Amino acid sequence: MRTLLANGEITVFLWRRKAGLLCSVNVPDTNSMSYRVSQKEVMSQGSMSTFLKYNTRPVWMAGNTIGGRTSPPLCPRYDEMRRLKRWDLVCADKWKNPLTSSVFFCGVLTGSFLSGQLSDRFGRKNVLFATMGVQTVFTFIQVFSPTWVVFCALFFVVGMGQISNYVAAFVLGTEILSPSKRIIYSTLGVCMFYTIGYTLLPAVAFFIRDWRMLMLALTLPGFLYVPFWWFIPESPRWLLSQGRVEEAEAILRDAARRNRVTAPEVIFRPVQLELKAGKLVAHNICDLVRSSNIRWVSITLWLVWTILSIGYFALSLNTSNLAGSSYLNCFLSAAIEVPAYIMAWLMFRCCPRRLCLFSTLFLGGVVLLCINLIPPNLSSVSTALEMLGKFGVTAAFSIVYAYTAELYPTVVRNTAIGACSMASRVGSISAPYFIYLGGCSKSLPYILMGSLTALSGLLSLLLPESHRMPLPDTITHMQTFPGWKKRSVYKLSQSTGEEDVSDTL
Repeated sequence: MRTLLANGEITVFLWRRKAGLLCSVNVPDTNSMSYRVSQKEVMSQGSMSTFLKYNTRPVWMAGNTIGGRTSPPLCPRYDEMRRLKRWDLVCADKWKNPLTSSVFFCGVLTGSFLSGQLSDRFGRKNVLFATMGVQTVFTFIQVFSPTWVVFCALFFVVGMGQISNYVAAFVLGTEILSPSKRIIYSTLGVCMFYTIGYTLLPAVAFFIRDWRMLMLALTLPGFLYVPFWWFIPESPRWLLSQGRVEEAEAILRDAARRNRVTAPEVIFRPVQLELKAGKLVAHNICDLVRSSNIRWVSITLWLVWTILSIGYFALSLNTSNLAGSSYLNCFLSAAIEVPAYIMAWLMFRCCPRRLCLFSTLFLGGVVLLCINLIPPNLSSVSTALEMLGKFGVTAAFSIVYAYTAELYPTVVRNTAIGACSMASRVGSISAPYFIYLGGCSKSLPYILMGSLTALSGLLSLLLPESHRMPLPDTITHMQTFPGWKKRSVYKLSQSTGEEDVSDTL
């Protein structure tokens, strides 16, 4: 499933490359000068090498005329001439390039806001498969987009579906698996299959140059996941939080039978009573900021997620601006994530969570700042440092997902991760414009990304420590972790069964 999700999200990177509007035509500005070239010649060669002395990039002009004062030029890259001409994308529309990416991430932002609460209310499994269907169907409809506006509107919905099934799948696996398997799943399993989809995408795009056929190729795998509905169970923790104890026990007994172990006669005794009491109060996103200490942790995580998202997506989108082939750069940017996820998994197994997050964030930030010290003629060194920065940011992204899941209890875990993901989309929406700051100064994007990433590393040291702590089920349990500020806590009322906030200082 993660392969499908990666293709849905990373498509935006190659979209920016294939639809780039790079079209300055530096020819003498005189009324008497014009140059004509046949459409057959341009379409067969794919470039206009005859006119390289006037223009460093291929240009297709409306009316087949190139000159100082003719109609606005269409500005394709690779095999996108026909699509750009059909959608009337001219040089004056270059602002649509980053906006296309931002529209997708706006959909991701909206999905982050809705998916967490939907999943906490209707279940992880139901939301997972429903939103996976949304992503697949609307990606298929994109193939028939008649205009750029329609394409962006559909891209918005695809973004909603993509993040929704990502969060639901992540939380579902986190709650089903045992602690040792949960670490592998959250830091290595989920992320590694995401990387597989990421690395496959530039390879597929290299051989499928037509954008409609590429979108169709990315849609078809989504239909292969329908049979998984009968193999993936609902989260027993979520069922228990809803008071559906019998269903939760049935799932665990079936798992015990499959693993050839004997389940205890009574599975949920102390936890069952606690969650039955917690069931009487409806938890929502307001619980993440209701008390001062939980509010501090939530705000800190939101800032860290936002900055991480800026670094990750800006570096991923920037591959088309690096020296060399954009397909190769995109592949390298994806491949560097493999060792990053492996390192995150190894660190998460034995190291404190705060140390894991701080070290990877600080590494990424410092390396990005060092890129500005490299001379322009050493472009390969700059590319290597950028990939190393992507390594640190990617490892931190893997760690922060698992760290956040460990900090928040079952009753608000999906909502909390959805809220953090929603905060990070502010970063992903602005990431394309960080790249465009390079038009003012090539060093400015790296200065901003490096400084913010290093700062978020320092902020992560203020979070509670969840290393070797059991996964919390209630907000009261959540606040027993080391590092919590004891300003206010939730107390479970024995008479009403509700969790209330009261000051302790």
